[in-house]
Formats: sequence, C-alpha cells, structure tokens
Amino acid sequence: MGHGGNVIEELTADHREVEEIFTRIQSMTGGGQELRDLVNEVTIELVRHSVAEEQYLYPAVRDQVEGGDRIADKEIADHGRVEQLLKQLEKADTDDPQMSELLQQLMDEVAAHVEDEENNLFPLLRQACSSEMLGDLGEKIRRAKAMAPTRPHPAAPDTPPANKLLAPGAGLVDRARDFVTGRGKS
Repeated sequence: MGHGGNVIEELTADHREVEEIFTRIQSMTGGGQELRDLVNEVTIELVRHSVAEEQYLYPAVRDQVEGGDRIADKEIADHGRVEQLLKQLEKADTDDPQMSELLQQLMDEVAAHVEDEENNLFPLLRQACSSEMLGDLGEKIRRAKAMAPTRPHPAAPDTPPANKLLAPGAGLVDRARDFVTGRGKS
C-alpha cells in the first residue's frame, strides 16, 4: 500500500503492483474463489490509488501544471470509467462469461491510464514541482491510501473538499466490512 519516495515513485510503484495482479489474473485457468480474491485485491489497490490521486495529485496538477485543469479532468474521467467497471466486477459471478470481458475492459482502461500518467502527466509534474513538493505529495498520497475506501463508490465526490471529507468515513465502513467478511486477506 505504501511504497515510499516522492509522489511519482509512490504512484509508479502502485502501477507496477496493479500490473502484477493483472498478470496473475491473466495466467489463471479457472474462476472461483481464487479469481474473486484477485479481483478483490486489484479493486482495493485501484480504489485506494484513485482516491489518493483525486485528493492530492490532481489538485496539485491543477495548481502547478500548465493546462492542469484539463489534465486533471481527463484523469478523473478515466477513474470514473474504472470505478464503474470495478462496481460491475464486484457484482459479477466469477464463472459468468461476462467476468472475463469486464476484466479485459478494466485491464485496457487501466493500462491506458497508466501509460498516460507515466508518459505525460508525471514528466509535466516533475518539471513543474520542486523535489520537496513532490516528496510532500508522496507523504500525503500514502496517508490518503491508508484511510481510503476499499470498494468502488461511483457516486462519491471526486474533487476536494467533499472527497477529503467523505472518503475517510467510507474507508472506515469499507475496512469494517472487509474485516467481517475476510475480504482482501488472502
């Protein structure tokens, strides 16, 4: 969940972690509980990552990067599509043929988002921000991920200040549900 380093290093490590989970999903031959556990794992990681970006990265992009409003709006729209797919996956049975289609859509969406962030957004951010600011953002991202929801909430606000006020409460409820059900423990 927390990798250390500045915001770019932290988020890039998250990207590699999600890609590794996708690789494990792609190498599976069946469904069942093993697939459900991996879908839960990738959901938890993607939701935490997205919430933290929406709370701290995108406001910094808006403030520091030329054309930042347009960039942040595009990234938040990407998150919205991913969150809708995660919600559908949460409801889908692992043996349903639609599951593999939804997973492929999710992997494609996330791959495009990661490529865009790493090749376009991160270089702009690195150029616009001091190393101290990037380090501070990394700390904020790690704290946000620790308090973030673990389940998709497509109707939740995705911009400050509402997201910063509501996400910790949703995160607490999600983590309580996860504890009771054992979700994310494998």
